[in-house]
Amino acid sequence: MLQRVSPLGFIEKRNERRPATGGAPFHAGEIFFSRTDQRGVILAANYIFQRVSGYDWNDLLGAPHKLIRHPDMPKGVFWLFWDSLKRGEPVGAYVKNRARDGLYYWVYAVAMPFQDGYLSVRIKPSSDLLRVIEKEYETLRATEIEDGISSEESADILLQRLQALGYADYPEFASDALAQELASRDSALGNPQNPATEQFENMIVAAVALQDETVALSAGFDAVSTVPTNMRIIAARLEPSGGAVSSLAQNYWEMSEEMQRWFQDYINNTNSDFTAIRRTLDTSRFLCGTARILTETAAIFSKERRALGRTDTGLEKHQINDLAAQYASKAKAGLQHIEDEAHRILQAIDMMRRFTLGLSSTRVMCNIESARLPNGGGSLVDVINQLGVFQGNLMRQLEQIEAQSHLIEEYAQALISNKGGTLPRPEFGMQSKKQG
Repeated sequence: MLQRVSPLGFIEKRNERRPATGGAPFHAGEIFFSRTDQRGVILAANYIFQRVSGYDWNDLLGAPHKLIRHPDMPKGVFWLFWDSLKRGEPVGAYVKNRARDGLYYWVYAVAMPFQDGYLSVRIKPSSDLLRVIEKEYETLRATEIEDGISSEESADILLQRLQALGYADYPEFASDALAQELASRDSALGNPQNPATEQFENMIVAAVALQDETVALSAGFDAVSTVPTNMRIIAARLEPSGGAVSSLAQNYWEMSEEMQRWFQDYINNTNSDFTAIRRTLDTSRFLCGTARILTETAAIFSKERRALGRTDTGLEKHQINDLAAQYASKAKAGLQHIEDEAHRILQAIDMMRRFTLGLSSTRVMCNIESARLPNGGGSLVDVINQLGVFQGNLMRQLEQIEAQSHLIEEYAQALISNKGGTLPRPEFGMQSKKQG
C-alpha cells in the first residue's frame, strides 16, 4: 500500500485497506468538507469526505447529505443543528456517520449558512468529551425509540443533560467542545498548543469567578434590603432624641436604593455587562475555532491535484478563505466588545465604591448619634454593626470583581492584538510537526 505524507499534515493512503467492520479509516490531520443547497443536497465536497464515506463521486454529488446519516444518531441533535442554521447561526455537534460499506466514523461537525445553502467542515474528535457524548447519544436514542418522542422533545432532553454536565446552553457546549477537540487534535499532530486556547480558557475562568462574585453580591443585598427601613423605625421610636439618627437613616436608605438600581442595571438584568461577557466569549471562541478549521480546509484545497467530481477546487478555496476571514473578523469584533464591557464594569465599580464610601460615612455618623442616646441606642447599634459587616463584604467583593474584570480586559487585548498568531490568518495553512 502506497502512503504519501502531505505537507499539510494529513496522510493520504491510496488504495487504503478498509476493515470489514468497525470504524472507517480517518486520520487526525484530515478535514471533511461539503457544501449543500438549502435542501441539504450536496453540491461540492473534498477528497477526504469522498474517500472515508466510500461513495463514488457520481453517487455523492447531488445526493442528500442524510445519505451518510447513522441510525445511532438521536433526532434531537439534528433538531438543534437545524434550529441554529435556520436562525443564520453557525453550529457545532458531534455526529456519527455511516459509510457506504456500513463502517462508521465520528466527526465534530461545524456547519454554517453560506450563500443560498450551507457549508460544513468536520474534524476527527478525540477528546475525553467524545466518550461522554457517545453514552449520552446512546441513552437518548434508546429513549426516542422506546417512547416515540418527537425530535424537539429529544432536543429538550439533550439540553437538560448538557445542563447537568455543567453547560448553561447548547452554544456554550458547542464552543467548549470545539475548543477541546482542536486542542486534542493539536496534541495528536504534535503541534504546539495554540495560544488562543489558553487565553480563552483563562478568560472563561475569570468570567465564571466574576459571575460567582456577583451572585454573592446579590445575596448580600438581599440580606440587608430591609435594614435601612428597620433603622428608621428604631430611630423613630427614640424621638425626639433619635431625630438625627432618623435623618441619617433616611440618607442611608436613599443611597442604598441608588446602589440597588445600579445592581439591577449591571448585574440582575439579563442583558447586563456581566452576562454579555460570557455569552460573547463563548461565541468568539467558537468563531475563532471555526475560522481556524476553514483556513486549513482552504489550504488543503490549494494542494489538491485530483479531479473531485464536479467540484471546482479553485472556487471552493476562494470561498472558504473569504468565509474564514469573515468569521475571524467576527471573533475579533466579539473580543473588542468583551474588552469594552470589561472596561465599563471597571468604571461602574468605581462608582459603586464611591457609594459604599458614602454609606460608610453615614454609618459612622449613625454610630456617633446612637452613642448619645439612652443606653447607647440599644438595638440600633446592632443594626449599624450589621451594616458594617455588609459593607466590609461589599468592598471585598468589589475588589474581586475589579480584579477579574482587569484579567478579562487584558486577555481580550492580547487576543485582539493577535500576539503569537492566536487568530487564524486566511491564505495560510497549518502544518504539523508530527504526522498523524
